[in-house]
Amino acid sequence: MDFTTSLIGMSLVCAMGAMSPGPSLAVVLRNTISGGRTQGVMTGIGHGIGFGIYALLAIMGLSALLLANENVFNLLQWAGAAVLLWLAYNMLTHHSSGPVEEHESQGRKGFAEGFMIAFLNPKILVFLVAVFSQFIDPEMSNPERFIMAIVAGIIDITWYVLVAMVLAGTSIVDKLRANAIIIDRSIGTVLLMLAILLIVRTLGLDIS
Repeated sequence: MDFTTSLIGMSLVCAMGAMSPGPSLAVVLRNTISGGRTQGVMTGIGHGIGFGIYALLAIMGLSALLLANENVFNLLQWAGAAVLLWLAYNMLTHHSSGPVEEHESQGRKGFAEGFMIAFLNPKILVFLVAVFSQFIDPEMSNPERFIMAIVAGIIDITWYVLVAMVLAGTSIVDKLRANAIIIDRSIGTVLLMLAILLIVRTLGLDIS
């Protein structure tokens, strides 16, 4: 498989992974609704950078060390669960304060939440290791590996920024904002359930 074919195949899989519903999409949507375009876009950028760091780890072979170290992996999982619980708490207790005014601080808040929801989710690393194992040739050069990792991060950023831009540029966001309390409670409940599930799995409990 030549580099171009591998890059296209990897890109398609990463795009489908980004588009799949999950806590990342929920946070981008919520921040766009509650904080406006700037906060939504910065959430997408932060998430893409966190995703890109894992892509570099996975493709450069450093992932084997991280995945082999159970303590580090578990620490990341606990940190990820804590972030989900924190976001869920904020959404479940949030009260609308009227029209949104976009500020630089909202951009920083969105970036931080987007980065944490990606970087503190080691399952992304597992996903990327599985993806890259299908498209990486052992003889592939380091520059080619670097390009694939960067492309994976760019795809992730592009999707979530696009979601924020499209949503913020239509009347849909105004309708959603009018029901912000209900949406916050719904997304908060989903994130809370995901956090509980992650904690149960980290503890090694059988819920089947």
